[in-house]
Amino acid sequence: MHIPLVLKHFLSFFISVSFREAESFKEQGNAYYIKKDYSEAFNYYTKAIDMCPKNASYYGNRAATLMMLSRHREALEDSQQAVRLDDTFMKGHLREGKCHLSLGNAMAASRCFHRVLELEPDNSQAQQEVKNADSVLEYEKMAELGFEKHDFRMVVFCMDRALESASACHRFKVLKAECLAMLGRYPEAQSVASDILRMDATNGDALYVRGLCLYYEDCIDKAVQFFVQALRMAPDHEKARLACRNAKALKAKKEDGNKAFKDGNYDAAYELYSEALTIDPNNIKTNAKLFCNRGTVGSKLKKIDQAIEDCTKAVKLDETYIKAYLRRAQCYMDKEEYDEAVRDYEKVYQTEKTKEHKHLLKNAQLELKKSKRKDYYKVLGVDKNATEDEIKKAYRKRALMHHPDRHSSASAEVQKEEEKKFKEVGEAFTVLSDPKKKSRYDSGHDMEDDTGNMGDFDANNIFKAFFGASGPGNFFFQFG
Repeated sequence: MHIPLVLKHFLSFFISVSFREAESFKEQGNAYYIKKDYSEAFNYYTKAIDMCPKNASYYGNRAATLMMLSRHREALEDSQQAVRLDDTFMKGHLREGKCHLSLGNAMAASRCFHRVLELEPDNSQAQQEVKNADSVLEYEKMAELGFEKHDFRMVVFCMDRALESASACHRFKVLKAECLAMLGRYPEAQSVASDILRMDATNGDALYVRGLCLYYEDCIDKAVQFFVQALRMAPDHEKARLACRNAKALKAKKEDGNKAFKDGNYDAAYELYSEALTIDPNNIKTNAKLFCNRGTVGSKLKKIDQAIEDCTKAVKLDETYIKAYLRRAQCYMDKEEYDEAVRDYEKVYQTEKTKEHKHLLKNAQLELKKSKRKDYYKVLGVDKNATEDEIKKAYRKRALMHHPDRHSSASAEVQKEEEKKFKEVGEAFTVLSDPKKKSRYDSGHDMEDDTGNMGDFDANNIFKAFFGASGPGNFFFQFG
């Protein structure tokens, strides 16, 4: 009979000592918490729990410390254990609610805050937290609608507001990151996804977003690696599966187009690039390259207007895409639309001040200047590479065609127009038949400015010198 009584006293003494020791650990934990040394506070609260594992307040204190250490899932477990031990523990319910809210579970958080208000109806903190939870729920609904409508800016706005209360919610962060990627804000999206992966390397959603950013930046091989990793972590991740399929298809079709182009099979290349452009309209950078590639093929196929249109689509998708500006500028040069060519080359040179780009700009400016003068080659109807004999034959034909004697019976208006053309033909021949003048003209010099009185020369003298002193006479009427 004496042993149980002794044992009872011993147990009572042991419990008393344990409690006093646990309280000492708790007090030390409190001291470190006040100093914001949360790691040490955590250690002492853990020691207190080890001594008295049924004390709700110790779990509550450790939960508060874990929250400060941003270890919200562990804090949630401690706060739930605290209220299991004591359902009237108001701080425990409040901390559980805050953990739920931080992790993005606003409905569970709201239930916890309402439990606090049952225990303490005038608790102002719980009243405010209920409003915060309601706001998060509302932003979630708005974001869902925004995503369905592809209003990605709205989704980013809503997630930013929700994350003010739900700072540890990976789901909100991933949705924000995905929408940033869809908006082309890849560095921001990468940063958000990387932050998640530092805390949870197995997060399939974050791996998918990392891959999505790389995919949209035309780093397709690396993107596929992330999509595959995301599927390994989450085999049912449909977005990762679709993106992986699109990435592989886009890469294959683009490479097939490149090979066809390299082999000189331009029609096939054109079709392959066109097919690639239908795979994913959202992949802006890759599609910009595909449009530029198709524009290059178009220029090879002499579809200059189509090539210009494709290059224009490329720069609309990616306004920093130098290659597309260069290709379009060359097409404008081919069409002798020098104003447009100069604008594109200026854009290129402002972005990349290289010797090559400077040369291209100067050449376009020269051609523009030359285009503003009388085009003596067009006046004679010859190519710019015409030989001396071809120039002479062209002058002979045009001079006889427009000579005033040929049109003596025409109206005064027609006579005046033909006399003007006859004079222009003489000017053109004077310049293009003289090697020195032709060289200066081809170099961009304005011959009227150069000679000072080019417009006052006598076209009849040129005509007589060419046909002989007798003038057109019988020869002219033989032509007629």
